[in-house]
Amino acid sequence: MLFTSFELGDLRLPNRLAMAPMTRSRSYVDGIPSSLTALYYAQRASAGLIITEGIQPSQAGKGYMNTPGLHTDEQVAGWREVTDAVHAAGGRIFAQLMHVGRVGHPDNTGALPVAPSAVRPAGQIFTPNGLQDYPEPVELSTAEVEATIGDFVDAARRAVDAGFDGVELHGANGYLIHQFLSQNANLREDRFGASVDGRIRFAVETAHAVVEAIGASRVGIRISPANGAQDLVEEDASEVYPALVSALAGLDLAYLHLMATGGDDLSRRIRELWPNTLVVNAPGAGEPAATAARWLDRGADLVAIGSAFLANPDLPLRLRLGAPLNEPDFATAFGGDHQGYTDYPALAVHPV
Repeated sequence: MLFTSFELGDLRLPNRLAMAPMTRSRSYVDGIPSSLTALYYAQRASAGLIITEGIQPSQAGKGYMNTPGLHTDEQVAGWREVTDAVHAAGGRIFAQLMHVGRVGHPDNTGALPVAPSAVRPAGQIFTPNGLQDYPEPVELSTAEVEATIGDFVDAARRAVDAGFDGVELHGANGYLIHQFLSQNANLREDRFGASVDGRIRFAVETAHAVVEAIGASRVGIRISPANGAQDLVEEDASEVYPALVSALAGLDLAYLHLMATGGDDLSRRIRELWPNTLVVNAPGAGEPAATAARWLDRGADLVAIGSAFLANPDLPLRLRLGAPLNEPDFATAFGGDHQGYTDYPALAVHPV
C-alpha cells in the first residue's frame, strides 16, 4: 500500500510517503531561500508530497535565525526557483506557513515576539549573540489577531505565485496557532479565548480565510495534540482537538496532518471525525517502512517521514528495495553549507 498512488485534490501522488517539514536554517538573512535550497528539495522529489520547512508569513512571524519567509517579492522569486526545480524533477510541494508567536527574540527579528497572551515560555533560543532566554511576548489585540490572519492569507497567495501546489498551516509544535489552542498560553477573554470554542477560533478562521483565498484543495493543516513543545500545556486535549477537527471538517481541506502525540485513543477519534485525507507523522517511531505500514493500517492515507528524508534523498526507492539507509548527521541539521544538506548520497542504481 505504501507504494500505491493517491489522489490529493488535483495532484496524483505516486506513493503514500510525505516528506515532513524540517527546519534547516539555511536561508539568507533577508529570508530568501539559499542557492542550495532548490537542489535540496529537488533531490527529494520522489516523495509523494514534499512539505517544506516552516516559512514565516510575516516578519513578526519569524523566530529563528536564517529561516525563510513568504512576505516579500524577493522571497517569492527565491521560492519560485525551488518549486520549478521540484516540478522539473517530477515532484509535488506544499509550503508550510509557520508563525512562531512567542517563540522568538528581538535579536533575531528586531522586535519583541507576539502571542495570544503576554506569557513568557520557559527556555532559550539561539541568537547572533548566543543563547538567550525567551522574553515576555506582546499580547496581540483583537484587531492584531485579525491582521495576523490576513498575513497568513497574503503568504498563501504568495505561495501560489511562487509555484507551490498548496500550503500547510502549522498548528503544531508550540507555535502561534498551537499557542491559541493551549490553556496556558492563551489567557484571552475576547472571542479568541476564554473557552474551547474561543481557543480554536484562530485556527478555524485562519483556515477558512486561506481557503477562500486559494481554494480548499490547496490547504492542509498540521496539529500535535497534547504536545508540550515550547512550554505549552494541553490537559484538555481530548476536548479541544475533537472540537477543532469537527470545526475544520466542513472546510473540505486537502488534508489534516496529525502528529501522533496525543495517544492512540485520541488519534483514533480524530480519524473518525476527519472526512478527508489524513497524513500521520509519528516522531521518533522507529524504522520508516514499518512505521508507515503501521499507520496506513490504522487508517492514515499518507505517512510523513522526517529525519530519514533528511539523510536519504531517494527514500522511497530505498524503502521499496529494502536498501540500507544513510544515518542523519544532526550536528549539521541547522545552518551551514552543503554538508549535511545536499551531499547525502543516493543509491547507484543501474538498469538491468
